[in-house]
Amino acid sequence: MRIASLITFAAGLAIAGGSAYSARDYLEGRMGGPATVKPQSVSVVMAAQDIAFGNVIEAAKLRVAEWPADLVPPGAITDIATLLPKGGNEPRRARRAINQGEPLNAAMVSDFGEKVTIVQSLAAGHRAMSIKVNAETGVAGFVTPGDRVDILLTQGRNESLKTVTILQNTRVIGIDQTADVKVDSPEVARTVTVEVTPEEGQRLALAQSAGTLSLTLRTLEASNDTPLESIGLKDVLRELSPVPEQEAVKTVVVRRGNIVSTTELR
Repeated sequence: MRIASLITFAAGLAIAGGSAYSARDYLEGRMGGPATVKPQSVSVVMAAQDIAFGNVIEAAKLRVAEWPADLVPPGAITDIATLLPKGGNEPRRARRAINQGEPLNAAMVSDFGEKVTIVQSLAAGHRAMSIKVNAETGVAGFVTPGDRVDILLTQGRNESLKTVTILQNTRVIGIDQTADVKVDSPEVARTVTVEVTPEEGQRLALAQSAGTLSLTLRTLEASNDTPLESIGLKDVLRELSPVPEQEAVKTVVVRRGNIVSTTELR
């Protein structure tokens, strides 16, 4: 009797254990397998240091890091050898400033031996045009590549002097011979190169010949600007005083012997 009970107990344990394993296998199959499976990673080439616009792409400036496959940026370069010259070829260069830790892609670098110029930083359908400035008209040198400005034209003489804003929210792409957006130290420039459409370029060329151009530095936040009316010297000075003049008081002098008095007329 005791042996039969032991056999029944052992059989129950075996059945319970089998049920537990079956339930685990079923749940893992429904949930896509064990949760300990790690996501696949991909090697991505990144900048080991800041690389300025036009600088040579060298091995010392690059490093390789593992990225989760589903987070790799589109077009990211995965093989560092594709960026380095072979057999005496000319090197590749940065088409724009690349920040340290930023993944590289084909749009950021030139072909081997390709010339890198400011033209490659222009938006589609735009042109680069330079205007003359000085310390006063160029915001004392605080304008740097990448900033956005409004361009004002001042023309006329004496009472006919007027100023009008001819371009708004215009991107600066170069200061003198510098197009590096990482340059942020004030420097008085002689020329500022801006990005314009063909129509804006025509207006800017006429304005530069018609009078003095000035820049106003603005924030980088996008805004919907409305056209501004021109303002003349008379609008600034005003022909009438902004403070109303007091009405003249009429008085009469009364003399009685040696006594003189003044009486106000109302």
